[in-house]
Formats: sequence, C-alpha cells, structure tokens
Amino acid sequence: MQDADILQEFLIESAENLTRLDHEMVELERRPLDRDLLASIFRTIHTIKGTCGFFGYQRLEAIAHIAENILNELRNGTRDLDTPLASLLLAAIDAIKRILASIEVNQTEGEVFEQGLLSDLEHAWKHPAAAAPAPVAAQVAEVSPAPARDQDSHSTLRVDVGLLDRLMNLVGELVLTRNQVLQYNAAQDDTVLNGIAHRLNLITAELQERVMKTRMQPVSRIFNQFPRMVRDLATSLNKQITLEIEGAETELDRTLVEAIKDPLTHIVRNSCDHGIESPEERQRHGKVAGGRLCLRAFHEGGQVNIEIADDGAGIDPQRIRAKVVERGMRSAEQVSRLSDREAVNLVFLPGFSTAQAVTKVSGRGVGMDVVRTHIEGIGGTVDLLSRPGQGTTVLIRIPLTLAIVPGLLVNAGGERFVIPQLSLHELIRLEGDAARAAIEYVHETPVFRRRNALLPLADLCHVLQLPEKRNSDELHIVVVQVDGRRFGLIVDAINDSEEIVVKPLWQQLKHLNCYAGATIMGDGGIALILDVSGIGLRSGAIVLSGQIARAAEPTEPAGTPGGSRRSLLLLRAGGFRRLAVPLGTVARLENIPAAQVEFAAGRSVVQYRGGVLPLVSVAQMLEGVPSPATGVLQAVVYRNGATDIGLVVDEIVDIVEETVCSPFPTDRPGLLGSAVAGGLVADFLDLDWLAQSAVPAGSGALARLEAALDTEERLLAGEAAR
Repeated sequence: MQDADILQEFLIESAENLTRLDHEMVELERRPLDRDLLASIFRTIHTIKGTCGFFGYQRLEAIAHIAENILNELRNGTRDLDTPLASLLLAAIDAIKRILASIEVNQTEGEVFEQGLLSDLEHAWKHPAAAAPAPVAAQVAEVSPAPARDQDSHSTLRVDVGLLDRLMNLVGELVLTRNQVLQYNAAQDDTVLNGIAHRLNLITAELQERVMKTRMQPVSRIFNQFPRMVRDLATSLNKQITLEIEGAETELDRTLVEAIKDPLTHIVRNSCDHGIESPEERQRHGKVAGGRLCLRAFHEGGQVNIEIADDGAGIDPQRIRAKVVERGMRSAEQVSRLSDREAVNLVFLPGFSTAQAVTKVSGRGVGMDVVRTHIEGIGGTVDLLSRPGQGTTVLIRIPLTLAIVPGLLVNAGGERFVIPQLSLHELIRLEGDAARAAIEYVHETPVFRRRNALLPLADLCHVLQLPEKRNSDELHIVVVQVDGRRFGLIVDAINDSEEIVVKPLWQQLKHLNCYAGATIMGDGGIALILDVSGIGLRSGAIVLSGQIARAAEPTEPAGTPGGSRRSLLLLRAGGFRRLAVPLGTVARLENIPAAQVEFAAGRSVVQYRGGVLPLVSVAQMLEGVPSPATGVLQAVVYRNGATDIGLVVDEIVDIVEETVCSPFPTDRPGLLGSAVAGGLVADFLDLDWLAQSAVPAGSGALARLEAALDTEERLLAGEAAR
C-alpha cells in the first residue's frame, strides 16, 4: 500500500512537471543560452528517470535516460540546440506522457513500444554533429489520458468540486443575510447591534473572498499548452509564428476553464493554418516574414474576455460570399445584401469551411459553428472582427456565473436593477433646463454632448418597455463601458452600491440578452442584473458609439495613397438617396417639431437657443420640390460664420469614415461633386451655397436694424435715468 501511495505521488508530480515542460522546451528553443531554463528541464527529466527506475518501468527509464544525456550535453555546452533536436526532445516528452497515462490507468507501460523513438534518440546522442532525423510520427496508445493535477504540495488537500459548489452557495446565502442585517441596522439606533453588524460584515467579506478563490483558476492552465501547439503547427506548415500571451493570470471559475479549452484550441489552430500567411507571401505584401498571434485575457464589465488576434491575411468577405453560395447555404441575392461584417460572420454557419482539401489541421467541415455552440452553451458570446490584409480577431466573452460582485443599484419604471460595478465609468446628474435640453439625436438615437464629445444614450425604460416614472426636471445618466465603447444609460434614479450574489437566470430566460442574472436584495426582494452589452446592442447605442469613435479618430496623412480618410455624415433628401457632408462642418443634429416652425421674411425659421435659426429644405433647394410634411423635422445645424443654419433633410442615414479620392465633378448648383462614401456613390453638398440661399447678402440692412435697436435702447435708458 505504501508503494501505491508513492506511485500516485510520482504520477501527480510528473503530470504537472510535463505540462510545464512543454512550455519550457518551446522557450528554450527561443532562448537556447538560458542556463536556468535548461537546468529546470534537466532536473524534471532526471527526477522522472530516477523514480521510474525504482518502480521498474524500463521503457520509461530508457527514454528519460537518453533525453537526460542529451540535455546534459546541452547544459555542458558540448552541443547546440537546433529545431530537429528540439522536435526530438518534445517527441520524447510526448512518449513519457503516453506511458505515464497508461501506468495510471492499468499500472503498465502500455502496448505501444517506442522503439523508433529510442533509435532516433540514441542516434542523436551518439552522433551530435550529424543532422538529427525527423522524429517518427506519434503513436498514440489506446488509453485514456491522465486527469489534470492541480496541486503538488503536502500542505494542500483535494476537495470534491461538488463540495466546493455547496460551500459557495452557503457563502452566498450568508452574504444575503449579512445585507439584510446591515439594512436593518442602518434603521436602528443600537450601538451593540451596530458593533455586531460591523463584525459580521468583516468576517463575511473575508470568508467570501477565501471561498471564491477556491474555485478560481488562472487561464494560464489553458494558455500554457499553446506555445507547444503553435510551435508544432508552424513547423508542419513551414511558417514563422510568434505567440504572445497577455493576462495569463486572469482568473475564472474552474468549470469555465475546462469549457473553453476546446474552442480556444480550434481558434488557435485556425489562426495558424488559415490566418497567418507563409513567409514568402507575407514578404510579397510588404509584411515581415514572421506572423504574430496574440492571446489576451482580461476582466471587463463583469465578464471574462479572451481575445485571439493574428496579423495574417484576414478574411475576404467576397470569398466567404462565394463559398456560401457554392455550398448552397445562402442564395446569391441574400449574400449580396449583407455588409462585409455580416458576410464575414457567415463562417459560423454549420459545416462551413474554406479549406480546399482535408488535412490533419483543417478542412473537415467542423468549424466555427462548433466553437459558437460551445461558448453559447455556457452563456457566452463569440464575436469575429476581420480586416482583409491586416488580420483577424476573435473575442470570446464569458458572462457572470455564480459569483459575488459589487454592483450599483438603479431604478427604472418602478423596478430595481443592478449594474455590475466593473461596467461603470461615470455617473451624471442634471437638473432643470440643463436636464431638459441635454439630449440631442443622431440617426434616431439620443446622444449627450459630454466634454465636447457625443455620448450615445439608451433609455432603460424604453429598452425594457417599462413605464417612465421619473422627474422631468432631473436626468440621471450612468456611463458604462463595453469593449472599449462607452454609452450612457438613462435611469429614473441612482441608489447606493452593494455587494450582490449573482444567481444565474432560469434556462427559459437565457435568451434575454439584457440580463446577466438576478440577485436577492437585503429586504428579500428580487433585482435583475443588467447585461450592459446586450442593452447597448438592443438600443443601438453600441453601434452608434463605434461609429462616433471611428469618426473621432485622426485622419491619415494627406500623402496616404488613394487620398485622406474623412469622417462623413450621410443624408437623404428628396430624390437624392445619398448626400454627404464632412462631419467636422456639422455643429449639431436636431429633431425639430413641425409645430414650432414659424415664418419670418417669407422664410421658415424656428426659435433656437435664444435666437432665430433659419431652416433650409435641402430637397427644395436641389429639386424645387419640398420634402413631404412630417411631424418632426430632421435638421443638420451648420455654422456659417457667426450664424447657425438648419439644413432640413428627410433622413440622417449614417456616419462613416472613407478615403475620398478622385471625386467626379458636377456643375449642378448645390453640389460639389460625387465620390464613394459608405461603399456607395454619394453626392457632396455645397454647404456655402445652401447657406447663402438662407441668409442672402443683406448685411447693410441688418446693420441698420441693429443700430436702430441700439438707439432705442439708449433713449429708453435716458428716460429711465430722468
């Protein structure tokens, strides 16, 4: 029985060391002169060799012994590490893993005899100057792999995951009880109760932190397997790929670590095979020969975000459209109506693949749809962004599961909601006239001018279809951030922050993307936890936020081939379906009720910000036909010198960023020319010409009017003085 315990400890320690050894070998290939790294690898193999000899596992001892001898020569500097030798050592590590897995299952070394590998190792050891032969193909034993081992110290104790789950649930109930006690204590004037509540709060907080840590694991547990995988793929595909890992210390629940392992593996393989080009192709396109693959993990908005980005060829939307039509997944008419981003996301269709032939890496038709299914199965989302010629980024978001997090309590429509504190950026409160005049509109979406920048708004009552129960003299805006994009959430009231226990939604409510879960409040009531990402998408605030962010980016230098990039506002007026104006010339976008329009000197005007705003119908000026009468006029406010002018259009279509080059000229009054904007040809408005039609040359008369008013003011002032 004692030998069995020693064997179990040996298997546990060896499994953990070999997992680390893969990563260290890849690093050693990059840094062959790192003596500390080489010493660590040597010690691991030496320990395995010595212990397996004690148990009489001769094949395992033979492989480890020759690998140890080669590593010793590397350590002594009598030979150099090259790619074939590194591949041979990695093959030896794989063989050791297979034998150890067999030993754990049935206490034998398995039926697969590693004679080919032993011969290659002996040849490499005895003939260090000769080129090492390519390692034989891996022979996989028909045994189940050994389960992953998490701890290797005698100071630790393995605990069943079910017990940890139960303990976590109990701590959650304790937190709810603590909140109830604190809420009751706040309404009392009892010093004894106050002391007890304070002590309970401290103990609960520490217990909560400790128990949560028992289920958390760093994503390095998954990330550490990818250096070896990327190295092997790059070798087999004759590519040069550098893997960068960021945020490996980011922690998440152990069940999620296991759930995302296969999807991440598939995406990394896709990036190496389909994404990053061969060195020759990259150099033909002006890139460096070596490709770059980045794995990044981080917490944001109460979610764990994992980003896989490469600088490869990207995804060609036209090729995706053609493949989808060729495979009969969509009709040519359907794909022609899709935007480039929508076309790229067709890769998530079941069975879709662009591979020309089935290889050991890809082409089996089991693709990104499986990735999406796995991620959505744990309540997450997958987003794909691609820039042809620049690369592809896959962003996986894993939502909140059972956890205890700080949140901000808000009210909307008479209901209480919780916004995870990780999503919060800023709180804004306006009163009186400032509250009533704060909201403007872009593309039918409300925006707030915040520090000279437009902040898209989403009204929580409108998004959730709740009755408004707010004071019209107050405006409460919660500024939240999702994936680097900010928008404001209009609520009825903002309350205090509080630590909450996140309970997952019922299976029947999983489709509601506006909620990330629910919680029980201190008074026993239920409050839903908002998914700010889902609310932003549902309201359109995130989409507009992305458009505004792109419009705010600096343009490229004027010498950029093909012309400089411009932020453009696209409009529709009368028969002109696509009109464009530079966004920088636009002061504001306004929705003006038709009932407020008045007439002065035969022209349409409206009282605007303490003055008179002349209105010009763009359709009337360009075609001589007025726009159809509507209840609300959409106007683009244009600053002409010191005067604001409202250009009335039928619709504000979009904000785009385009490279405007070689405009097609025109002699039509009111237009400057035509060029491509937003993927289609647009006519550019001559704003100065439109402004002159609204405010004709009459500055002399205007000056006389101002002089007369000044004279009257002086006379009235004199009468008052007498």
